Amino acid sequence: MDAQTADQMIETLARFVDRDVAPRVRDFELDDLYPDDMVDQLQAFGLFGATVPEAYGGLGLDYTTYARVIEELSRGWMSLAGVINSHLIAAQLILRFGTEDQRQRLLPDMAAGHRRGCFSLSEPDSGSDAAALRCRARRDGDEWVVDGTKMWVTNGERAAIVALLARTTDDDISCFIVEKAPGPDGDGGITISKHIDKLGYRGLETVEMSYAGHRLPADSLLGGEDGLGQGFRWALSALELGRINVAARGVGVAQAAFDAALAYAQERETFGRPIAQHQAIGFKLAEMATKLHAARLMVRDAARRADAGERVDMEAGMAKLFASETAAELALEAMRIHGGNGFTTEYPVERLYRDAPLMIIGEGTSEIQKLVISRNLLARAAE
Repeated sequence: MDAQTADQMIETLARFVDRDVAPRVRDFELDDLYPDDMVDQLQAFGLFGATVPEAYGGLGLDYTTYARVIEELSRGWMSLAGVINSHLIAAQLILRFGTEDQRQRLLPDMAAGHRRGCFSLSEPDSGSDAAALRCRARRDGDEWVVDGTKMWVTNGERAAIVALLARTTDDDISCFIVEKAPGPDGDGGITISKHIDKLGYRGLETVEMSYAGHRLPADSLLGGEDGLGQGFRWALSALELGRINVAARGVGVAQAAFDAALAYAQERETFGRPIAQHQAIGFKLAEMATKLHAARLMVRDAARRADAGERVDMEAGMAKLFASETAAELALEAMRIHGGNGFTTEYPVERLYRDAPLMIIGEGTSEIQKLVISRNLLARAAE
């Protein structure tokens, strides 16, 4: 996609966000209602196939344009970006590591949004220590039998395709593509065992999924027999895209917080003038704008490097660390600028304040990002 077409796409998306998302978030978010019509519009835009190549029915967006898409969605409502991200992590795993049969069979329906995807790695006792997962898949003739429980599965209920990480031996983790019927009623040994009520990131389902003797055909193993034991390494690679996504979400939330603070500071008057003209508030706005600009540049840099085919685990980690922390800081500063009004549901900043911590925790906590960055620094120094 050339630059002009990408700009036009982002402008169209921005109009949708301003017209159909931002004014209506409160109708869904506080009551944790799924925004079917908004998600249907994302499907109409083709965003379920955003990073899927055109050969498989997707838009084939580069990472830079994709990051801009996620930033724009998050400016309106960060939960919408979550619907897309979990789906596209599953799609990227299939695209990069699946067999050609798996690509041809699954990606066109995923790109069209006819079959939604999700990524299932975390467990009740396995979060940041993902290698400690206990979910198991054992061979039984021409099938695999899966037992275990997964947590924090975004899209888990509505998904028809699950990229599932399971232990195939004591030492090996593999990735399976689980095809299931969407819905809450269970499917051949899969049950939605709990809906997780959250502080923020509301309006889309985050669930616990349990597998009890669930049978998978042999060709469910991602990559075929060559994929045996490769799951954890492949998942870490796919999470590079996820971290660029979460970093872009952080920029979108930070932008929304800054926009709200700047507008309010020019409207609210104290001591006979708008509070934006008071130095204490003016300095806050200046610092917010500077950190927002820096976060955006870091995300664009990581995306540009990914587009160039570079390994970006360190750069994506840096962008995710800085942008997520910036989102949380700017959401709090926006609330402080709003004063008491910022603590009410009448203004959007309280929602931004609740949504922002998700970026600090999701796709690897800030502490995990620091670990990734420091290890890469030492490895590069050794080279």
